[in-house]
Amino acid sequence: MNEVRYAGFWIRFVASFLDTLFLALPVAIVIYFLSDGNWFDFAQYQQNMAYAMSGNASKALASQPQMSMKWELLFEVAVLLTTMIFWKRWRGATPGKKFVHIKIVDFKTNQDIDNKQAITRSFGYIVSTLALLVGFIMVAFRKDKRGLHDLLAGTSVIYTD
Repeated sequence: MNEVRYAGFWIRFVASFLDTLFLALPVAIVIYFLSDGNWFDFAQYQQNMAYAMSGNASKALASQPQMSMKWELLFEVAVLLTTMIFWKRWRGATPGKKFVHIKIVDFKTNQDIDNKQAITRSFGYIVSTLALLVGFIMVAFRKDKRGLHDLLAGTSVIYTD
């Protein structure tokens, strides 16, 4: 029987970065164009970046870009559904996880996760984020490499090779 190798913080970080590029970014582009540019005030964002890059942080922070909550909610739901489709199709992996040879499994059985775990884990990301990212950082310090979202959903992330 093969020993389970838990995926640590950095490999999971790389997978998450790749998912942002190849999963969330394309969804964001589609939503932005569907909203006819009304989702996010990109011009204000560019102006703030120019202020920040010139060393004028106070001016950059004075006016934040406006965004439409309707389109933001659509984006979040679309990313959630897309992620869950990949988890189902690729047995616990997203494109980023697949690329680095890791996947999400049930912690106790090391089998595929079910829909309840997928949904709980997805909403667990919010909790992990709102907890000042501690929910993600704890992956680096636990022997089983589980984040808060993993603990809530009863999942772990393991190497597939």
